[in-house]
Amino acid sequence: MPNYRRPQTSGGTYFITQVTHQRDKWLCKDIGRQALREAILKIKSKHPFLIDAFVLLPEHFHCLFTLPPKDRDLSVRLRLIKTHVTKHHGKRIDIKREISHSRRQRKEQNLWQRRFWEHLIRDEQDFNRHCDYIHYNPVHHGLCNSPQDWAFSTVHRFIREGVYPPGWGGNGEMVVEDLGCE
Repeated sequence: MPNYRRPQTSGGTYFITQVTHQRDKWLCKDIGRQALREAILKIKSKHPFLIDAFVLLPEHFHCLFTLPPKDRDLSVRLRLIKTHVTKHHGKRIDIKREISHSRRQRKEQNLWQRRFWEHLIRDEQDFNRHCDYIHYNPVHHGLCNSPQDWAFSTVHRFIREGVYPPGWGGNGEMVVEDLGCE
């Protein structure tokens, strides 16, 4: 079995991509949003982290999480978030797909891909580039014409706080490089 090694930096900021199992499109449904929000709030209360940027799409989410100064365990947070959603809302989310033999042996359900993609943010430019990628992602996937048209994103907070100007990314000329994480 492969031994995946993730960077572990105390107080690090991480770009994360988490995808649903077989890209089932349940995350933007009311139950999916409610379940994920509840899980994030619950886990944040026991294992603090900051949500610097976030976008929720039908079959995946991207975010920037910053860990506390003396904490470097990102993986436990993602595992607990996914476990909470599965245990407390899995039956209500009701994926109509047989659970594979491999997943049954591991006592897994069929809501999430096993692993997540992460990138340790290196500097302010890297942070800004990932924020742009996160907020422009719904446009990239053809879900809307402008980042502001997508309800499930922190782009609205960025505009309200003056980080982005009004109308950011809405002119169709936005170029956000593919970060290779989907």
